[in-house]
Amino acid sequence: MGKRGTRDVAVVGVALSDCGRVDDATPYALHAQAARRALADAGLDRSQVDGFASAGLGTLAPVEVADYLGLRPTWVDSTSVGGATWEVMTAHAADAIAAGHANAVLLTYGSTARADIRAGRRTGTFAFGGRGPLQFEVPYGHTLIAKYAMAARRHMLQYGTTIEQLAEVAVQARANAALNPEAMFRDPITVDDVLSGQMIADPFTKLHCCLRSDGGAAVLLAAEEYVRDCRTAPVWILGTGEHVSHAALSEWDDFTVSPAAVSGRLAFERAGLRPQEMDFAEIYDAFTYMTLVTLEDLGFCPKGEGGAFVEKGRLTLSGSLPTNTDGGGLSAQHPGMRGLFLLVEAVRQLRGEAGTRQVHGPDGELPRLGVASGTGGWFCSSGTVVLGRG
Repeated sequence: MGKRGTRDVAVVGVALSDCGRVDDATPYALHAQAARRALADAGLDRSQVDGFASAGLGTLAPVEVADYLGLRPTWVDSTSVGGATWEVMTAHAADAIAAGHANAVLLTYGSTARADIRAGRRTGTFAFGGRGPLQFEVPYGHTLIAKYAMAARRHMLQYGTTIEQLAEVAVQARANAALNPEAMFRDPITVDDVLSGQMIADPFTKLHCCLRSDGGAAVLLAAEEYVRDCRTAPVWILGTGEHVSHAALSEWDDFTVSPAAVSGRLAFERAGLRPQEMDFAEIYDAFTYMTLVTLEDLGFCPKGEGGAFVEKGRLTLSGSLPTNTDGGGLSAQHPGMRGLFLLVEAVRQLRGEAGTRQVHGPDGELPRLGVASGTGGWFCSSGTVVLGRG
């Protein structure tokens, strides 16, 4: 375990709410379901939670969610930086616990993005305002997926990355999802299936893009002295890093470098570890290119070599770097923002609780170290967390 101030900090409880197709629940109900399950997982009582972090729901997020859960926290965080929110919140919560400003911090998320669209409660597009730096892009219909597609095209042009290599990311995510009974899509797919799909934003066809689901998640962090009272083995926060890059694409220095290049370096330096020591990686994958470029920027391979790195099944459960072991946002679930789900899966892997999708070493041993890295916006933000079991 690693020192972060005066106290070590561990993840002591994780859970998902019902996920996938959930037509009869509200986002608040999914928050609550996941929170109850995470507390039960840890074996701690709600009264022991004195810190709360959430984003994405309510006019006064996270005040409304805390009120719904019956919490009255003395430490709170509502950081909102897109999909990286939960890794950044984990960093803030771990620092607060280490400094003695909180003892047990609960992170929650819940969304009925899929059900809302089906019921006509909102459209299927992200609505970003036309003021500030985005005013120069919004009039031209530059959608979120178009921003990712442009970045992918630049990587392909600059480094020779092929569309088949990007498709491999989707194929291997689905192979992992096939062993996850909670995954939304489990049927195998091939590179040809990915390439022949409906074009969404060149070069991305449908299977290059994340699915849309309902679902929630919760993670409970606690100070080291709480660990002995918990029913689960602790997973320690070893190092964290966060970074914000740009809002307008015109201010992005290099389309082939994500903010994970900074957040990852900081997290590994603070943990005193190297990327090559990780037994698996959980990476935000709203699109296949996100996985590929984040692997490069975290240091798993040199810049520009991500295409070759993801070939030959390297990201599958039996590969040399199992990545998105639950199937990721491409196949398992993606209810709007998925950063908290990365942490849940990482903890389950380190505790040996992943069932048929459990990662094992060459001698059958459980993994000791893992990394979760979330990305927000259109490579606007990044949070990286290095985790390990004692």
